Amino acid sequence: MKYIIILLFLITSCSASRESFSQGLHSSSGKAVDSYNLGVESFDYFDFNKAELHFKEALARDSKFFEAYLMLGDLYTKQKKYRDAAVNYLAAVNIDSVFYKPAYLYLANAEMYSEDYQNALIHYKTYLRNKEGSAKNRLLSARNIKNCEFAIEAIKKPVPFNPVSVGTSVNTQDDEYWPSITADGQTLMFTRQVYSNHYATAIGSSQEDFYLSFLSEDGWEKALPAGEPLNTKNNEGAQTLSSNGKYMYFTACDKSGGLGSCDIYFSSFSNGGWTVPFNLGWPVNTTGWESTPSVSADGNLLIFSSNRPGGIGGKDLWYSAMTKKGLWSNPVNIGKTINTDGDEMSPFIHFDGKTLYFASDGRPGMGGLDIYMSRMIDDSTWSEPQNLGYPINTSSDEMGLIIDAAGQKAYFSSKRDNENGKDIFCFIPDESFRPDPVSYLKGKVADRVTGKYLKADYELINLTSNKVSVVNTTDDEGNFLVCLPSGNNYGINISKTGYLFYSESFMFEGLHSAVEPLIKRINLSPLNVGEKMQLSNVFYEVDSWELKKESVAELNNLADLLDSTGDLIVEIGGYTDSTGTDGYNLALSEKRARSVVDYLVSKGISSERLKYKGYGNTSPIGNNITAEGRKLNRRTEMKIIGRR
Repeated sequence: MKYIIILLFLITSCSASRESFSQGLHSSSGKAVDSYNLGVESFDYFDFNKAELHFKEALARDSKFFEAYLMLGDLYTKQKKYRDAAVNYLAAVNIDSVFYKPAYLYLANAEMYSEDYQNALIHYKTYLRNKEGSAKNRLLSARNIKNCEFAIEAIKKPVPFNPVSVGTSVNTQDDEYWPSITADGQTLMFTRQVYSNHYATAIGSSQEDFYLSFLSEDGWEKALPAGEPLNTKNNEGAQTLSSNGKYMYFTACDKSGGLGSCDIYFSSFSNGGWTVPFNLGWPVNTTGWESTPSVSADGNLLIFSSNRPGGIGGKDLWYSAMTKKGLWSNPVNIGKTINTDGDEMSPFIHFDGKTLYFASDGRPGMGGLDIYMSRMIDDSTWSEPQNLGYPINTSSDEMGLIIDAAGQKAYFSSKRDNENGKDIFCFIPDESFRPDPVSYLKGKVADRVTGKYLKADYELINLTSNKVSVVNTTDDEGNFLVCLPSGNNYGINISKTGYLFYSESFMFEGLHSAVEPLIKRINLSPLNVGEKMQLSNVFYEVDSWELKKESVAELNNLADLLDSTGDLIVEIGGYTDSTGTDGYNLALSEKRARSVVDYLVSKGISSERLKYKGYGNTSPIGNNITAEGRKLNRRTEMKIIGRR
């Protein structure tokens, strides 16, 4: 019944659109008119092949048949054969330039979408000079004049990008779009619109589902469906993967229990499969349309497109922040710098947390949806968006751009010809459009004694701002991944009840080049007498025992550990490199160890449980020759020496 209603609506719409020129056809040939009428009938019932034959037959009988050219133009436009459409619209206006003036608008649209921008510009201006047509069409024409002017200049100065298909293991005769990728670049998830499978039950119907491909030495492997419960008989798509690939947000439409036409859903990967998705609910979802979500690498920011009330245009970008209670805050419109009176969608917030890519048709571009880039200036404002230029953007719809963590490879979806539908393409982005490079730590946590993998908690601390930016838990096999954007210093802390914690620091402040990813096995030591751990995120001023502010998070974690155990007696040991005399190093290391003890006492830990000792340079773990080796030797350790 749904398809019958849609069909009747389209037939009525097509017939109504032809009333203005169907009274008194421009042909004196009865046979030509008969062929034309058969073509119209076939067109109304979506039998485009027959319609094309009938219209061409009408023109063979009368080469000056205005309406037949116009209908062929409409036919090719519906099939997105814009060059053929333009040829026929032009033939129509050459026969009669005043009878049906909207033909100039149709001609200009077809020329713009076939990238004949010079002629499109002429014919949009011709249409507007007629001073006829609806306000909507005149506004569209004025906007497309700006698009044509932009495109003419953009083609003169193409950007140094060379988009190529990601290959047949991902792209097929069906449509592939909305790519998303994990921070390590190993997993690609995308949406495929399948036109023939066990879900597609009606003629011409299609099915949107998720597919996954994994990177091997030979490139992307053959994509396979994500399967249930993600893929259902309904349409799902426009997904965003978390940086570690362990959870996702996506769009589903007309789903039972949904709030609006399309809502945003969540699913996580656990025990070898995806969990049953759940609707994020209010305030993210409304009775309107919410779609194309993007989640930041730290999981604390969700950006999506919505037509909810209070927006600036049709579809706007909105953002929501994760609260301390683990709930999404009331969404806020991202603002007029990004949003226009047109549509904005398919946002992607890069792993660096501040570079935003999105698609828009509301600002000068190549026609349709173009991809733009903007950078976060502070926590709430954005730079003026930049069009990525030609040939990334074309007269087709470009959307869904993503860039890997290192900023070296970009992926997006586009329809570049009429043979393959929408495909996923990749290219190396120019430096002017690159985000800040992001490294990552990919780890596996295990028990140091037994080797058994552990499910543990981890947190990433921005030592530059002294803020905790990521709080999460490894999977059941101890796997985790955290992004490390350049330009800041970071500390990581990994903990589990019954174990000493592990910490490490990454000094990227002032560094804005790519850093090699880190892959580590991390062993946690059980809380036994004799076990020790290095306090990697405890720092002192140069040649001083004064603690730096970057040490606060680590020392608070240590205080929490001692407070939760209650009976451990520990020794804080200070170590130096070989610079300076033995006596100086011994004294400095002891004072530094005492500074840590004093801080712990200030946090309520009994001094009876705390010992300190300076070891100077007596136990080096580095070579004392290189700067890196000396850095390793300047350290603070905690050792369990007894129980009360």
